[in-house]
Amino acid sequence: QVQLVESGGGSVQAGGSLRLSCAASGYSYCMAWFRQAPGKEREGVAAIRGYVITAYADSVKGRFTISRDDAKNSLYLQMNSQKPEDSTMYYCAAERATCSGGQMLAEYFYNYWGQGTQVTVSS
Repeated sequence: QVQLVESGGGSVQAGGSLRLSCAASGYSYCMAWFRQAPGKEREGVAAIRGYVITAYADSVKGRFTISRDDAKNSLYLQMNSQKPEDSTMYYCAAERATCSGGQMLAEYFYNYWGQGTQVTVSS
């Protein structure tokens, strides 16, 4: 069992930045950030496999950066140039098994989830 706790959400103006953090109770090879707006499906935003391989949704490429610090069992999401459409709940996800490229942003792949942190971007 891996427990995940997100932090760092909040309110920011369009064009601003926020950094989300996810504290994990143990190591997971594949980790990701998802987001879900009310009434919509959960969307994979960014994922990391090991320390180097990353994947991003087209909507955030060039603006968001995912990283991890395994010494601290932590996952991060640096969000720059934020847009109002980035406003929603963000969730940290983890899976101990390895993940293929096609699985990295797939909701079904991850067995461990945090409770989420709210991000609001005002125009």
